[in-house]
Amino acid sequence: MTTLKKTPLYETHLQSGAHMVPFAGFEMPMMFSSMIEEHQSVRSSAGLFDVSHMGEIEISGKDAVAFTNYLICNRTTDMKDGDIRYSPMCYPDGGQVDDLLAYFFNEEKMLLVVNATNIQKDLNHILGIQQQRKDLEVRVENCSDQFGQIAFQGPKAEELLQEIAEEDLSQLKFFKFKSMPIAGIKTITSRTGYTGEDGFEILSDNFEGLQKIWNLLAEKGGPRGVKPCGLGSRDTLRFEAGLWLYGNDIDEHITPLEAGQHFAVKLDKDFVGRDALLKQKESGIERTLVAMILENKLIPRHGMEIFHEDKPVGFVASGGFCPAIQKVACMGYLPPDLNQTSHKVSISIRKKTETATITSRPFYKGTSGRKDRR
Repeated sequence: MTTLKKTPLYETHLQSGAHMVPFAGFEMPMMFSSMIEEHQSVRSSAGLFDVSHMGEIEISGKDAVAFTNYLICNRTTDMKDGDIRYSPMCYPDGGQVDDLLAYFFNEEKMLLVVNATNIQKDLNHILGIQQQRKDLEVRVENCSDQFGQIAFQGPKAEELLQEIAEEDLSQLKFFKFKSMPIAGIKTITSRTGYTGEDGFEILSDNFEGLQKIWNLLAEKGGPRGVKPCGLGSRDTLRFEAGLWLYGNDIDEHITPLEAGQHFAVKLDKDFVGRDALLKQKESGIERTLVAMILENKLIPRHGMEIFHEDKPVGFVASGGFCPAIQKVACMGYLPPDLNQTSHKVSISIRKKTETATITSRPFYKGTSGRKDRR
C-alpha cells in the first residue's frame, strides 16, 4: 500500500478538525466546516488553502527561457523578472500534457508550477523534450518536495495579508510575483489564484515558517470572516469562475483551441504541438467548451451526454452547484454552431432529461477580474 505524503500544514489541519482525504498522493483537507461556508467566505472575505501538493519544476541554464518558450504554448521570450504566464503544455498532436504557471526569475531560471496529479507525467515529458533539444543548454529539476504553498484568496486578502507583509502589496499586480518576507519568513509571493477572486499564492521552503504564516492569517482573519478551506470549496470556486480543471475540462485528448485557451497559444512562435494546432485552426475546430445553466437541481457530471433535437452532440466536462448565483451549471463540449447564448440543449442525468441554457463564462465574476489587477 502506498504511503500518502503529508504537507507541511498536515498537523495544523488535524488540530482544526479538517476532514482529510487522499488526493494526488497526499493526505489533504476536503473541508474544515462545510464547502458552502468555505466557498462563501472566499467570495465575501478571504479563505486559506493549503496547496502544497502542487508541483514545482525548475528550468535553469543559459537557454532556460528559450527552452520553456519551446516547451509551452504561451510566449516566454518577452517576459521580465517577476512575470507569470499561464499556459497549456502540449503533446505533438496538440492534446494537453497539463496547464501550468510559468514564473520568470531571470534569463537563466524559470519555475513551472504544475498540477499535483501530473507532476511525474509532466517531468517525464519535459525530460523527453530536453533530450530532443540538445541544442539548448538547460537543467531540469523536480523541486516539488522542497516547497510548501498557501493560497490566500478573497476580496479582503490584500488588506489582511498586508498586516504581516513588509512589502507594499498594492504594488504587486495581477500575474506578478516577488521574493519577499512575510511575517519575517522568506517567500515567493504571487498575485495569482484559482478562485476568481483577488488573492495571493505564497511559496516557501521554510515549512515551519509556512505554518506561522497560516496561523497568523487564521488568527487575524477569523474575526473578519476568514476560514480555512479545503479541496471541495476550491473546486466549486474555480468552477463558478469558469476555470479549467485538468482531467475534467482539459486532457490529452482536448486541444487548447477547443478549450478556449486561445489567449495562451502563440502560433507565431515554435512550440511542441504548434503544427497540429495550426492545422486545426485552418480546418476549424469541431467542438468548443460551452457554459450552461440548468433549470432544475440535478447535477450533471463529467462524461454525461448532451443532446440537441434528440441527437447526441457532446458531453459534460464539469458540473456543479454555484453558491454565489444559487444555480446548477455545467461546462461541456459542443459543436461551435451551438454555442449561442440562450440556445437550449438537454442533458441525460440519472435517466432523466434536463434542459440546459447556454450562457457566457464565467458563471460568476469575482475580484480577480478588476482592471487594476492586470
